[in-house]
Amino acid sequence: MEPFWLGILGVVLLLALLALSVHVVVALGLVGFIGLALLTGFDSALAVLGNTMLYKTYNLQFVVIPLFVLMGTLASVGEVSRDTYSALSLWLNRVRGGLGMATVFGCTAFGTVCGSSMVTASVFAKVAVPQMRLYGYDKKLSYGLVSAAGNIGMLIPPSVLIMFYAMMANESPGSLLIAGISPGLLLLVTFCIGIWVIGRIKPALVGADHALPEVTWRQRITGIRLLAPLIVVASIVIAGVFTGFLSLTEASGGGAVVLFLYVVIFKRAFKNIGIALLDATSMTAMLLFIFISAGVFSKFLTMAGVTSVAVDWLLGLELSHTGLVIMISVIYLVMGCFLDGISMIAVTIPLVYPAVKLLGIDPIWFAMSAILAIHIGTITPPVGLNVYAVKGVAEADVGIEDIFAGVLPWFLLSLVALAFIIAFPILSTILPSMMVK
Repeated sequence: MEPFWLGILGVVLLLALLALSVHVVVALGLVGFIGLALLTGFDSALAVLGNTMLYKTYNLQFVVIPLFVLMGTLASVGEVSRDTYSALSLWLNRVRGGLGMATVFGCTAFGTVCGSSMVTASVFAKVAVPQMRLYGYDKKLSYGLVSAAGNIGMLIPPSVLIMFYAMMANESPGSLLIAGISPGLLLLVTFCIGIWVIGRIKPALVGADHALPEVTWRQRITGIRLLAPLIVVASIVIAGVFTGFLSLTEASGGGAVVLFLYVVIFKRAFKNIGIALLDATSMTAMLLFIFISAGVFSKFLTMAGVTSVAVDWLLGLELSHTGLVIMISVIYLVMGCFLDGISMIAVTIPLVYPAVKLLGIDPIWFAMSAILAIHIGTITPPVGLNVYAVKGVAEADVGIEDIFAGVLPWFLLSLVALAFIIAFPILSTILPSMMVK
C-alpha cells in the first residue's frame, strides 16, 4: 500500500477508535506505532517511540502543566469555589439575574486557579445551582448556564488546554495564556448580557433573586476576604507573567504554593492534601502520555506524506486568512460533537498548523479562535463533556436532555463571542503585544 493511503487509513482508524470510546492515549499511540512499523519496520518504530518519549518530555516548560493541575485540585479541596460564589453573590444581591451573573463571575474567577472546564462546571453545579433554584431559577437555564460558563475557566490563565496546545504547536505558552484573557472576558460579558436580557424578556426564568435579603456595604466589603486566594494567585500568575517579573514556571509554582498554604493554614484540610496530590498526579500522567502518543502519531502522518498533502490542500483552497480560520473553527465545532478538546488538538494540529504558519496567519489569533471553538464543542451533543460532568452532580429531577436544552442559549451566545474573536484579531493579540518579554 502507498504510504499516503496508509496514512489516510490510519486517520480513519483513529477516528473509529475514538468513536468507540477507546482512550485517546491508546488510539493515538497504537495507530501511530503500527503505522510507523508498517512504513519503516518494527525496530525503527521502536526507536521513534523511544526518542519521542525522551525529547517530547525533556522540556522544562512541561513542568508548568502539573503545577497548573495541582492548583486546580488544591482549589477544589480548599472549597475556593464556594467562598468565591458567596462573596460575589453579596455584590450582585437584589439585581435581576444577579445570582446567574454571580455564577458566571464565579466560574471565571475560579478558572484563574482551576484551569479545567469540567471541574469548574461540576463544582458550580453543586455550589451555585441549588441556591439559584431556591430563588426560582428555571432548572434547565441554571444547569445549562454552569455547563457553558465552565468554559471561561479554560481561557483565562492558568489553562491546561492552552498549555497543551502551545506545546503541540511549539508556540510561546506565556503569550498564548495572556492572549486567553480577552476571549475569556468577552465570553463573561456576553453571558452576563444574556442573563440580563433573559431577565427582562422572561423574568420568570430568573425567579425572584432580586428579592434576596438586603445586604449592607459592610457585608460586601468584608466578603472580599473570601476572594483573597484568587486575587493573590491571579496576581502571581497573570501579572507576574505579563510584566515579565516571573517566568511561567515561577508563576505556576508560586500559585501552587499559595493555594497549598491556604488549604493547610486557613482551611486546615490536611487530609485533603493527599487527595489533591493524587488527582494532580493522575491527570498529569494522562496528559503526558497523550503528548507522547500524539508525537508518535504526528511522526507517522509526516512520514506517510499526509501532513504535506493536507497543507497543499489547504493552501490550494486559496481562502483568505479569515476564511481559513472560519473553516477550521467550524470543523472544531463539528468535532466537538464527538471528541474532547485534548483529543481534537492532538489529532488536528499536526495537519492544519503547518498550513497556518505557511500562510502567515497570526498564530495567536488562530489559537484563540480554535481554542474557543473547541470549548464550545464541550457543550454540544452527543458528547458534551461539560454537560455530562454537570449531570453527574445534578439533582435527581434533572435529566441529560434538560441540561442540553438549557445549554442552547449559551451555545448561541458563545458563537457570538467566537464571531467577534474571528472578526477582530486585535482582541486576541493586544495583550500579548503589551507583554514585557
